[in-house]
Amino acid sequence: MRKSLIHTALAGFLFLAFAEFAAGVATPSEVNAAFGVEILTDENLWDDDVSALAERLEWPLESQTSTDASYRKYPDSSDRLIGCRSYSNALYGVMGRVSGISLLFANKGDAVDALKEDANAREAREVKDQIRDYKKGIQDDKKNLTLALTKLFGEPVPDRFGQGRQTTEMVKRWDWNGHSFLLAAPRDEYVAIRIMPVESAKAGGRTRTSDAEMKSRVESRVEKRPNGDVILKEIAMVNQGPKGYCVPATWERVMRYMGVPADMYVLAMAGESGAGGGTSLEAISEGARQSIINSGRRVVLEQVKFDALSMARYIDKGLPIIWGMFSTEEFNAAANSRQAARAGEPDPATWKKELAEARKSARKFHADKSKAHVCLIIGYNKQTGEVALSDSWGPAFAERWVTFEEAKAVSQDAFYVIHF
Repeated sequence: MRKSLIHTALAGFLFLAFAEFAAGVATPSEVNAAFGVEILTDENLWDDDVSALAERLEWPLESQTSTDASYRKYPDSSDRLIGCRSYSNALYGVMGRVSGISLLFANKGDAVDALKEDANAREAREVKDQIRDYKKGIQDDKKNLTLALTKLFGEPVPDRFGQGRQTTEMVKRWDWNGHSFLLAAPRDEYVAIRIMPVESAKAGGRTRTSDAEMKSRVESRVEKRPNGDVILKEIAMVNQGPKGYCVPATWERVMRYMGVPADMYVLAMAGESGAGGGTSLEAISEGARQSIINSGRRVVLEQVKFDALSMARYIDKGLPIIWGMFSTEEFNAAANSRQAARAGEPDPATWKKELAEARKSARKFHADKSKAHVCLIIGYNKQTGEVALSDSWGPAFAERWVTFEEAKAVSQDAFYVIHF
């Protein structure tokens, strides 16, 4: 019996040793050829300039803070990576250097159109066909990507990545020259390849920042402008793209801001998002809760009023507010119409007078339930009676201002805050 166990252990050791040897054989040019894009210039991706790589890949800037940067491309249907259609390509950097890459293939968000409430029979059939196709696509992509990566790096090892029961992925992992390639394919959710440093993969996505450090960090992000604006800086943008992922994208933004690793596709899984989008705040709060707790944070359903005193309770501490609202055409038209004029930080007394008509017009706003949306409250101005919003629609929507009256008129009165 003991001899058999020794032989088994020795066989396992030799298999892993061979796999590591085989994995080291691939050259950077072979990796690039397999992926179909020039990711590598040498055997170390982690000392590369992130903006230079983004330019080479032609992936546009998504977000830039003093420490982090992200670039994201939603490719058209002709784009292929590793022989499979990619739907979302994201590149991340820290302090100017590459820190990770995330590639999404067949998935329930990007591959399916959101079914409208007034959809006709033909539109309903098209969405039904898309749901059938994306589920088959997940199986096909999983198989083809596994074969391609195994041919390139050798046999993978099974692993887990993430923290929290509903936000942990079962993955296949290949290590190559300090790089880990993780393939995740949760049933009927998505297929993803994540490229990260080996040490990050070994940590399983787990991280924890002390309350004292987080308190100091977020308080330093509160900016007070001469015109009376109190606003939060350094909130990374996550562009949800054409799908209805406003809830997962917004939660990713806040979780990352509060030092909790997050990804909108994983959060959509945890929050049980529908095909094409559609996630309840309650579901995603529960789905993300354990991950947030494991990072030393906590999420609270808050009671918030649209006045400066209520906003200051959170914004002055550096805490953004996740807000459920109705993103109606009239509301967005009002927010967009004042962006250019307000960018110059006009005199608050004069600007307050100019907003008088807007306050009156807010009485005509309607809460259209078909326009349910989630965004961030990131600032306020006591003197002018305004609130600053940030939507997950790209850099152009990182900061928009509306009056308290306009915001109240379209509010779902659902507010969540992640505390340290």
